[in-house]
Amino acid sequence: MKKYLAEMVGTMVLVLMGCGSAVFNFGCGTTAQVLTVAMAFGLSVVAMAYAIGGISGCHINPAITLGMLLSKRIGGKDAAMYMLFQVIGAFIGSAIIWAMVAGSDPGTATYIAQAGAFATTTGANACQPGVSVGTGLLAEIVFTCVFVLVALGATDGRRGAGNLAGLAIGLALVLVHIVCIPITGTSVNPARSIAPAVFAGGKALAQLWIFIIGPMAGAAIAAGIWRVVAGRD
Repeated sequence: MKKYLAEMVGTMVLVLMGCGSAVFNFGCGTTAQVLTVAMAFGLSVVAMAYAIGGISGCHINPAITLGMLLSKRIGGKDAAMYMLFQVIGAFIGSAIIWAMVAGSDPGTATYIAQAGAFATTTGANACQPGVSVGTGLLAEIVFTCVFVLVALGATDGRRGAGNLAGLAIGLALVLVHIVCIPITGTSVNPARSIAPAVFAGGKALAQLWIFIIGPMAGAAIAAGIWRVVAGRD
């Protein structure tokens, strides 16, 4: 049970810090805002990797968990429980953000809710203006594949980065966000998208399927690539 609770706490921190950075920095419309949000997500992963990595492995992402499952590093029961508690943690993080926005000055709350095309009251994902659903889905598949591939490689017992794995994975997430934020706001993590979308509703909820199917498909592709390049078969 401890490892499930660790995943819940880790995902809560990821959503609170990452999505919170988008909300309280008023979106991701400028280069500075993009870098700020990207660093917030990446540093959250680094921090949690060293905080709970020894307990649960610090997946804090159903896509990572799926990649680990397909790579036979985690059992089916544990994988299902990890995903459940990751989503629960994401809801806790989103609820905290929502409560802080709702409890702020009405003028500020309105500004946060309407700030740019990149922010909602909980930092939910959606294809950005001018980006088609197909492009958004492709971006989530590709960038999740890259991210999960780094995670699989960095944590491999024979070829991994050892104590630096958390840093490598966190920096990979920063990189992915820098490129993908202008496309979809960057999910690469179904839990991170599900909870904010429920709070935000509207377009974010209508397009939520992109941020579930895309990351999970990308994770499956990454697991297949890793099995080939790592010589597992």
